[in-house]
Amino acid sequence: MINKIMGLGLLGLTGILFTACKDDAVPKPQAYLNLEYPMGTYKPFEANCPYTFGYNSLATVKDKGNCSFTIEYPKMKATIYLTYKPVNNNLESLLRDAEELTYKHTIKADAIETQPYLNRDKKVYGMFSQVGGDAATNAQFYVTDSTRHFLTASMYFYAKPNFDSVMPAAAYIKEDMQNIMETLKWK
Repeated sequence: MINKIMGLGLLGLTGILFTACKDDAVPKPQAYLNLEYPMGTYKPFEANCPYTFGYNSLATVKDKGNCSFTIEYPKMKATIYLTYKPVNNNLESLLRDAEELTYKHTIKADAIETQPYLNRDKKVYGMFSQVGGDAATNAQFYVTDSTRHFLTASMYFYAKPNFDSVMPAAAYIKEDMQNIMETLKWK
């Protein structure tokens, strides 16, 4: 008799446990990163090179020699690589190399948008390219005066390319790259 009562009690307790917590499962809302970067001020960069430009005060410029520089964003784990080359009857070759660099990313890119840049007053002519998708670089540009100077820039992250993850930082740095193009002056 005691075994019957214990059996019924255990059965009743089990039934209460299964029916007492009968809330419907609600899926959690999808979470998004809220990455906000502080607005930096732009300050002029001067070196013993044939050009100047404005750069974000939150970044660090490092000399790589031959008037080539890196602009590093440690908090975003990103770098802009600036490479200078003099034009010596090789403009066609320099333009081809710059465009090949852009189109090497077509394997991983979802899209490549190019936008010509023209500033006749400063004699700065070039092309800005934005690469969508999981490509190694998300933005790059080249500028030239078409007679003496040629400068390329490309943005890279120190992480495996995943556009969804780097998109906020890429958008921020893309604005800085456009500022470099717009403030660039040949000496």
